[in-house]
Amino acid sequence: MRAVVCETWGTPDTLRIGELPLPEPGPGQVRVRVHAAAVNFPDALMVAGTYQFRPPLPFSPGLEFSGTVSATGEGVSAPEVGDKVVGTAPFGAWAEEVLADAGHLAVLPDDTGDTQLELAGSFLLTYGTSYHALKDRAQARPGETLLVLGAGGGVGLAAVELGKQLGLRVIAAASSDAKREAALSRGADEAVDSTAADFRERLKALTAGRGVDIVYDPVGGGLTEAALRTLAWGGRHLVVGFAAGDIPKPAANLLLLKGASLVGVFWGEFVRREPEASAANARQLLAWLRDGTLNPLVSGRYPLAQAPAALDALLGRAAVGKLVILPGHDGGGAA
Repeated sequence: MRAVVCETWGTPDTLRIGELPLPEPGPGQVRVRVHAAAVNFPDALMVAGTYQFRPPLPFSPGLEFSGTVSATGEGVSAPEVGDKVVGTAPFGAWAEEVLADAGHLAVLPDDTGDTQLELAGSFLLTYGTSYHALKDRAQARPGETLLVLGAGGGVGLAAVELGKQLGLRVIAAASSDAKREAALSRGADEAVDSTAADFRERLKALTAGRGVDIVYDPVGGGLTEAALRTLAWGGRHLVVGFAAGDIPKPAANLLLLKGASLVGVFWGEFVRREPEASAANARQLLAWLRDGTLNPLVSGRYPLAQAPAALDALLGRAAVGKLVILPGHDGGGAA
């Protein structure tokens, strides 16, 4: 089968398009013909060899996807061959077919069209992470104020949309006009420039000096402490990721003085350790996707051959919303 192949740890330009053996599902596994696969920051870490685990070389990146079940392994009663599904896998989704555990897939209605199937393929990791963060880890309450860092990216825009759905006042922080406009288009109440020298003063003014109740932080670096200093009494700072590259070491006295909490968010481990709670979250998210409550922004669509360029765009922080790989589309560039 055709696939994006990683043969050595490195940067996106080390990837090539080649052939990998068609994977055969083992017990509890399902093989899916990929309709759309998302481009996420963990994919870049995996290619670089700096993710939580290293797949055996050679392998195809890609954690998140949608498609149609093409084969099932021993002991799998659902989903069935022909079902349309959305899900995650340890790796391998940037290919014509991918293997996944049956328990990590959600079945979509039979009448799901190609457009919605594509959206679903860019949806579960980002919205699953953000929903788990706000609902389970922050225990967000209607009327609270949420500051979303990196609000123009995939998880950031998901946090903006879900924050509004949960009844929060949402302040979106992003580094460009295009990203701030995207956050406003998804319901943010205010948008601020996260690179501005008066970033903290602007947040103080927007909250009448009180501060924010929740910080959603997928960025890290120097922005973490600046945002932590904006927390209100009893606030929660959600540690989601480190897109800036540097893992911050915030001053613990800030937590003490504000009676605040620094809260880790690891959606992948939540899925593994709490499968029933994770499945319930996924059902709610997919219901909101189907009825139009949630409207993911896919700003770039790439054929398999252009997957390295998609990963470059993500790492260059040029992407607004999500980028997807479409293995069934052969020619051209990003759309």
